[in-house]
Amino acid sequence: MCSSAPDGTAIPSVFIDNSRTRVTEWRFKNRGDATGWHTHEYDYVVVPLFDGFLDIDLPNGETTRAELKTGVPYFREVGVEHNVKNGNDFECAFIEVEFLKVQPKGF
Repeated sequence: MCSSAPDGTAIPSVFIDNSRTRVTEWRFKNRGDATGWHTHEYDYVVVPLFDGFLDIDLPNGETTRAELKTGVPYFREVGVEHNVKNGNDFECAFIEVEFLKVQPKGF
């Protein structure tokens, strides 16, 4: 993810950061904790570490609610602008895997 905006209250922990991949855990301790507004610079996959909901604010003022299941990943493409918020009454987290560099086939 690009760096979190100042209004972000979620806690990022980067586990891997090399020329091809960045792996970050995002932890939301309380309902309403948020990443802050950001735009993704790379394609990415999210792997939830909980069963529950994330509320996602979109640039048009709309908020969508995503239901997540532990270990069931989803993929998003570069350029997604949003603010992710904890929609649960419990602490939750997910792993975000960003693909920083396209590796040619056969390598």
